[in-house]
Amino acid sequence: MKKKDIEIFDVLSLRGPNMWTYRPVLEAWVDIGELEEFPSNKIPGFPERLSEWLPTLIEHRCSIGERGGFLQRLREGTWPGHILEHVTLELQNLAGMPGGFGKARETPISGVYKVIVRAWHEDVTRAALFAARDLVMAAIEDRPYDVEAAVEMLRGLVDKHCLGPSTACIVDAADDRDIPHLRLSDGNLVQLGYGAAARRIWTAETDRTPAIAESISRDKDLTKQLLESCGVPVPEGRLVESADDAWEAAEDIGLPVVVKPYDGNHGRGVFINLTTRDEVTTAFDVALEEGNGVIVERFVQGLEHRLLVVGGRVVAAAMGEMASVVGDGKHTVSELIELQINSDPRRGSAEDQPLNRVRIDSSARLELKRQGFDADSVPPEGKNVLIQRNGNVAFDVTDRVHPSVAAHASLAARIVGLDIAGVDLVAEDISRPLADQRGAIVEVNAGPGLLMHLKPASGEARPVGRAIVDHLFPQGDAGRIPVVGITGTNGKTVVGRLLTHLLQLAGEHTGLACSDGLFLDKRLVQSGDRANWDAAHRVLMNASVTAAVFENDSGAILSEGLAYDRCQVGIVTNIDRPDHLGQYFVEDVDRMYNVLRTQIDVVLPEGVAVLNARDPLVVEMAELCDGDVIFFGLDEQLPAIVAHRAAGKRAVFVRDGRVVLATGAEETVVAATADMPLTYAGRVAFQVENVLAAVAAAWSMGVKLDILRAGVTTFDVGQVDAPGRFTVFEKQGATVVVDDAHNAPALTALAAALATLPAERRVAVYGPGLDRMDEDLQAEGKLLAEMFDRVVLCDDLSVSRKRALPESRAQLRAGIDAGIDAAGKKVQVVDAGERRSAAEEALAQLVPGDVLVLQADEGGATAMLDLVHLWMGQPIRALAA
Repeated sequence: MKKKDIEIFDVLSLRGPNMWTYRPVLEAWVDIGELEEFPSNKIPGFPERLSEWLPTLIEHRCSIGERGGFLQRLREGTWPGHILEHVTLELQNLAGMPGGFGKARETPISGVYKVIVRAWHEDVTRAALFAARDLVMAAIEDRPYDVEAAVEMLRGLVDKHCLGPSTACIVDAADDRDIPHLRLSDGNLVQLGYGAAARRIWTAETDRTPAIAESISRDKDLTKQLLESCGVPVPEGRLVESADDAWEAAEDIGLPVVVKPYDGNHGRGVFINLTTRDEVTTAFDVALEEGNGVIVERFVQGLEHRLLVVGGRVVAAAMGEMASVVGDGKHTVSELIELQINSDPRRGSAEDQPLNRVRIDSSARLELKRQGFDADSVPPEGKNVLIQRNGNVAFDVTDRVHPSVAAHASLAARIVGLDIAGVDLVAEDISRPLADQRGAIVEVNAGPGLLMHLKPASGEARPVGRAIVDHLFPQGDAGRIPVVGITGTNGKTVVGRLLTHLLQLAGEHTGLACSDGLFLDKRLVQSGDRANWDAAHRVLMNASVTAAVFENDSGAILSEGLAYDRCQVGIVTNIDRPDHLGQYFVEDVDRMYNVLRTQIDVVLPEGVAVLNARDPLVVEMAELCDGDVIFFGLDEQLPAIVAHRAAGKRAVFVRDGRVVLATGAEETVVAATADMPLTYAGRVAFQVENVLAAVAAAWSMGVKLDILRAGVTTFDVGQVDAPGRFTVFEKQGATVVVDDAHNAPALTALAAALATLPAERRVAVYGPGLDRMDEDLQAEGKLLAEMFDRVVLCDDLSVSRKRALPESRAQLRAGIDAGIDAAGKKVQVVDAGERRSAAEEALAQLVPGDVLVLQADEGGATAMLDLVHLWMGQPIRALAA
């Protein structure tokens, strides 16, 4: 009997668009066991306990579509998978991350559900998921659960892992403009856009922020000299070398003065309104500890202001405050600060608290000493005691800034050389020119914090993130390079490599991540199967890449999601009998359709879907595309092509052995298939189909006709561009074909191609693919029996699998036996085990008139090709047309 518990037995991190949503999610596989028989309305007190612990669940509308909808479902009866979804989302919401998307779906296994929740950060959402499981189980079993502790734990993870508020506001603004982003580190380093069109930010610094300018901004004395030389009002002052020199400078400048580190930040070690030698010398010692030198300058009357300058324009301004307490004759100064100032809910360290807590630091102690008090003094009733003259620059005054003040701030940022700057100035009234009140600019800071403008203590929040994004990306620039995604059952790699070849001829610096490896232009950067998230991200992060091509099989979409948010071109080669059926609880072609359609869902409105017109399921995807559609097919009379052309739209097809581009009735011939090495003089139909897909994609991207012609007639010359994809060799009357067919549709296409090669005997060295369903392996076996006179069964050791290799071979053998019975022919079947030795033996036994097919491992064709090279004993030569 199943236990009465909720078990999360696997969690997939889908970090990009997936079959559920455009956004990153976690997909948890959850076994609720015996609880399948106990919906929420059959567990006494459960709905009440859950709603008492999480009263904010009332905001969840659920499928009912109105406030309180989920709680209604809870009372009427729903299952733990659905409940787990909502509780996870609410815990994230309470921790400071908006809940967002969620789903719970049954699987073919009773009691097993997929629970899908929006993942703002994988670690945080994973923790929220398991906390939700524990909370739901506690509510089911009527035992205590510390909800606040769980939420506090999640808040700590949010602080640790998620972007800070300054960076997040920029990323959110980019998202509002449909500009993609990639997080490049665990900190706040973020790339906005892709490839050569991308820009990078680090909090409020950008890749346009010069290192020299940042260094100048840290040197307060140098900054002041540069500003003063250009007519920007600054307080008189100079760098001092000792406490005595500080007092001498103060006397020269005139009291009161300010003493501060010349390279300090965040206001540390800054003392203002100093009027005595003792105050100045004491301040000098503290300031020296905070920096590498000390400045003494004129004290400017007024309040501190921070003006944010972005791209030469003031986009926000905030004002500081004076903090003071009023004595009551009972409490000390320290106690009054807590009672009268720090009790303000706006004060604290959380992101939604714009004001800092006031503490008695060295500057405050000096201010208190000047008034005759210290932290433990008890001021008389009614006595106003000043704690700090300036602090918490968090009160919005953007609309009050005088134009001349804004001009001075903009000029100051330009003089220092910063594209984004926090300009600090002191003035009594920001709405008046600085000259009228002896106001002055006191600092120019790189990488300014933005929180004061996003969540001011009072006044209007300012869209500073949007201002920074607009500065980096002028209107019309979305930071995108052409991205092409390719999915389907077969042909993805060849289409990707040919399309990359065409784009390179057109002058694009192209990145390709496919099952043959990771390529930058023609250079192989990383070998092996690189049709995955990590390889794609390497391409998108590369600042030299001007176009990117990615292969996405169903397994990658199901386990990782797409590596990009949107694409210019989405290609679907076919959906015959897809790989990965039976995995990820995807049991049939209809469900797989919902996986592969993801590639078309993400095509940009100005983009194109390239679809195979012979495949009815692929044709259906045309309705899902936000952009245009180009159909391709071997037959111009395919219904989808006929209807598409009748509507004046584009198609690519073959007529009389020539590839034709058509827009409505208008036609252009690209080249004859006989001139395309990849197609072996047009005899290999599936390769012709691959050519059509790649040509259609390149055409949609503006590649010119002469380049298309040159590209398709030069690709795979010498059989080097598509290794192991029907690569043919001949020696002394025997023919060897290396091919990567691993499923029934690929074998069917292979059979048609082999029919063009005369043979007295056909032999195959073939192994079962990665974790395929029994019915699929048997279908492959039946085809092998029909196609070959001798089949050598071997193991594919290049891939991990869940089922035993002998079991997979047995299913293939069962299919072969069924095919032999059906065809009534004799087929010799040999169980050989290890692939390499089986291939070596088959090559050694070849005689004139034999055609041998060596199936390439799913991990790559290199090993088989190397064996054939040894057998040939000479350089590879293409099969003559």
